[in-house]
Amino acid sequence: MPDELRQMWKELGLDLKAHAALLDAVVATHAATIAARPDRPAAMRYFDDFVRDLHGRRVRELLDARAEGRTVVATLCALVPEEILLAFGCIMVGMCGGVEVATAEAERLVPRTTCALVKGAFGASLARVCPWLAASSVVVGENSCEGKKKGWEIFEELQSRLYVIDLPQTKSGTSYALMLAEYGKLAVYLEELTHRKLDAESLREAVATVNAKRAALQRLGRLRAASPAPISGLDALLAAQVAVYDDPERYTAAINALCDEIEGRAARGEGVAPDWAPRIIVSGCPMALGNWKLPAIIERAGAVIVGEESCVGERGVRHLTADGGDSVEGIIDAVADRYFRIDCAIFSSNLARLHSVVRMKRELGAHGVVHYALHHCTPYQTEAMAMKRHLEKQGIPALIVDSDYGRKDTAQVRAKVEAFVKSLCM
Repeated sequence: MPDELRQMWKELGLDLKAHAALLDAVVATHAATIAARPDRPAAMRYFDDFVRDLHGRRVRELLDARAEGRTVVATLCALVPEEILLAFGCIMVGMCGGVEVATAEAERLVPRTTCALVKGAFGASLARVCPWLAASSVVVGENSCEGKKKGWEIFEELQSRLYVIDLPQTKSGTSYALMLAEYGKLAVYLEELTHRKLDAESLREAVATVNAKRAALQRLGRLRAASPAPISGLDALLAAQVAVYDDPERYTAAINALCDEIEGRAARGEGVAPDWAPRIIVSGCPMALGNWKLPAIIERAGAVIVGEESCVGERGVRHLTADGGDSVEGIIDAVADRYFRIDCAIFSSNLARLHSVVRMKRELGAHGVVHYALHHCTPYQTEAMAMKRHLEKQGIPALIVDSDYGRKDTAQVRAKVEAFVKSLCM
């Protein structure tokens, strides 16, 4: 590793030994799980290189931006409005949370029965291995679930600057008013933090930038309907996972370049799996960068993942922000409306999510659905039951998988997945 990177990480206060171990593990897992697979699009090299240099160039860009007076905002949820952050000149970056790290230390602050995503974020902070967090000016959290709602109270002891958005738990007029008010309060907070006044032009530009990124990911999602599948689920997932770390305009260009190549592959009938391979939708919890265990098991079992109904997948990019007019209030209203339509499991009732999975199954030509929930993620574990019943009433085979980031249950999960994939071939 170049000395300048070590020096940068040291200045960020990282534990160099622990950080090196984590980085080596992520890069090695990527190499063995994703990069080593055959028949990959050449444009995936951009995303491979991002992982290989995971805490290098982009972290330096964040630090340079801070030196120029910009604010770096770390987040952990798709319900944090990127458009509003960007309108203030902020740079949004995801926190670490997709790998198992310092679990014992995290469990001294949060219960053992806390989901792996929250424990991973806590562990990365306690172990001082997350440069995204170290490079940030502020963390913007949200009370999207009980784990985060109570977790942020504890995390405030670790992070000197933390702002938490109060999200509604139902879909109603009153709930929407709460979300709109909270996004407005966030804007006021950012005005004080950045010493910048929000204006409609900056908001419109931010909306256009984020809409372009989501439109590119929508395009990628549509291309996965081709048969045979022109890209593996692991590659598509990796490309989506990078979205919360990379520069949005550079990232959008990389996704569109990938789509251009995939269009050519589909036109030539080139695929990453035979056209008779079972096609799977993975539905449920978000899979943060590094969380590749379940997708790898599914595709090694002979299936191909053609869509992810998750915050890191289709659910997170399904809607673009509409034209909000020429006023700050109108544009924030349009932004809030866009996020309010995300059918995350925190909302009750959440029938729209059930219908979304059926629609994705139809549009992508899938044969079955694997519903994934992290251990102790009550919202998605509870919805899994309703999801399975709904899908089976529609004649759609479904499998529920509860797991975490560890390897202890790999053999058990593999056995369930292999049996499910085999049943789809009968």
